[in-house]
Amino acid sequence: MRDRPGDRASLCYDFAPVCVSVNPVEEPMLILASASPRRRDLLGLGGWEFVLRPSEVNEARLADEEPESMALRLAEAKACADPAPDGGLTLGADTLVVFDGQVLGKPRDRDEARRMLRVLRGRAHRVVTGLALANSQGETLAREWCATEVPMREYTDDQVEAYLESQAPMDKAGAYGIQDRKFRPVAIEQMSGCFANVMGLPLCHAARALEALGRPARHDVPRACFRHTGYACTVFPQILGRES
Repeated sequence: MRDRPGDRASLCYDFAPVCVSVNPVEEPMLILASASPRRRDLLGLGGWEFVLRPSEVNEARLADEEPESMALRLAEAKACADPAPDGGLTLGADTLVVFDGQVLGKPRDRDEARRMLRVLRGRAHRVVTGLALANSQGETLAREWCATEVPMREYTDDQVEAYLESQAPMDKAGAYGIQDRKFRPVAIEQMSGCFANVMGLPLCHAARALEALGRPARHDVPRACFRHTGYACTVFPQILGRES
């Protein structure tokens, strides 16, 4: 499945679900293979019941590997590393901040966080997330990826230092969180892609994949995402194939 919205955000596209049977009385376990509180909160918006089981994988970039391929490879590795119980599903995700061809990971210290924030200031970069769902045999059932172009605002050095003092940048790729409203790193009025993707989990993509595997969301995902983020998303109809 391939779809391309406008200039500022390209969405999705390696989606290959495999049908599985689901017990209508007792739903098999859904595992989120992540320690990220942002992914936990976002997945919870859909009303799925799940458990957290963080997965440790080597996140080094391979030679000549494109960001989309890297994000999908790592998401799949996380999903398959520790299979769910019989009939269950494991969701793995990996989010990359890409600037000028370089992948910016989590900063090792405040100096590196400061350098990242100064490099990104006033310029646009891409955030790419890969998703994978695996079954209890460790077989991949579905993969998706989402990319969002993220324009950063012209924050000041003093604002950077105050943000560093909060410690908020230290556990985030690229040293920022789009949801950090006090710092407001992103020029939201110029962005047109998926907000949740920049947080670490493109929720509509996850909902589409889970629904195809017999695990539809219990809540209206676009509405829940809007209430959580305050961002008026315009791309969800192209992902879900419907208006909210």
